[in-house]
Amino acid sequence: MDNSKNRDIPKHQDQQSDWEFEEARSREPRKEKFVRRFLENLLGHENFGVLLLDADFRIVEASPMVCQAIGREREELLGQNAESLFRLQTVPLPVDASLLQGRVFRNRSYTWRSGDRRREWVLDGELLRDGDGGKVIGAYVLFRDVTQLMALEEQVRRSDRLKMIGEVAAGTAHEIRNPLTAIRGFIQLLHRSLAERQMNRELDYVDIVLAELERVNALVNEFLLLSKPKKVELQPVRLGKLFDEMLPMLRNEAVMHNVTLQYIPRNELPSIFADKELLKQVFLNLGKNAIEAMTEGGMLIIRERPCPPGAAEVTVDVCDNGPGIPEEMIDRVFDPFFTTKEQGTGLGLSICQRIVHELGGRIEVSSGTGGTVFSVTIPAIGASQRKPSPGGGALPSDDV
Repeated sequence: MDNSKNRDIPKHQDQQSDWEFEEARSREPRKEKFVRRFLENLLGHENFGVLLLDADFRIVEASPMVCQAIGREREELLGQNAESLFRLQTVPLPVDASLLQGRVFRNRSYTWRSGDRRREWVLDGELLRDGDGGKVIGAYVLFRDVTQLMALEEQVRRSDRLKMIGEVAAGTAHEIRNPLTAIRGFIQLLHRSLAERQMNRELDYVDIVLAELERVNALVNEFLLLSKPKKVELQPVRLGKLFDEMLPMLRNEAVMHNVTLQYIPRNELPSIFADKELLKQVFLNLGKNAIEAMTEGGMLIIRERPCPPGAAEVTVDVCDNGPGIPEEMIDRVFDPFFTTKEQGTGLGLSICQRIVHELGGRIEVSSGTGGTVFSVTIPAIGASQRKPSPGGGALPSDDV
């Protein structure tokens, strides 16, 4: 046999082939390590979950988010029949063995609750096959946390609804205010005439009419504020100074209702960017609502607290220990005209939310049998703009 061709192959080509082979061999472990690290991070993601199932619909792997949804440790889940396990849930997971028969699904919603916590998830289910179009060897379910997205969508819907109601309210308010002004003027003239004649019984009736006209006028003003709040003038505001001016008004209300008022300042807090008068209106409204909710007396706490590091915000909690807001009503408290008070207009909290949003902040509510907490978060002056000053609160912690 003539081996002349083999002998003619240059030695450097053999060396190059060996190098390429070794490079390919070393590349594979690096790729596997990269993919493994990616999968580990994906499985551990707090807003994304993965559930792997075999051909018998038994759990092969479950990420921490899925373990939280089912309420079991990972070791307890592995090897368990998924369908039987899901049926034991208070709110069963919308996944069954029909997935293995090809009934894949997309965007299936699931609401998870644990105490006061609630999360909204969207589930996608798909088959696992052995190769392209091969035998079904299992399935997987992807969990996506869309709680924040749904909250944002609800906020947009509420803002649109509020805008529409506000426009209708503004037109109605102007139509009411014109005749109301005339009626009020003539009633005041009648009041003066009756006073000159010392007709005291009739004067009492006129006083009632004037008081009711004042109520109607206050309602009209709320309509106008709901539709078009006054021009927002953002400026640095010290929370301590704001509460120094506002708390005396709340104290009087608290004493009348046998409520103890406690203010808890945080000395290290920065100033905030806000319209002081509008923000006063928010806290006065929240404070009065809290006092009125405690029909048999109680404790009203107004406390300042910093937000997490890196967030240029400051939060104020308005807490009461009243009976709380029923769970079925808590999502509606900011809706215009929704109220549980006999004499309420249902506009107070809507206006508070409108003002806080105008200030670039947010307002949240949580409630239970131990009372209700309204949390108002407002942008603070950034660290680079901050001037050293003693105390976020100008007042000491005190009780009334």
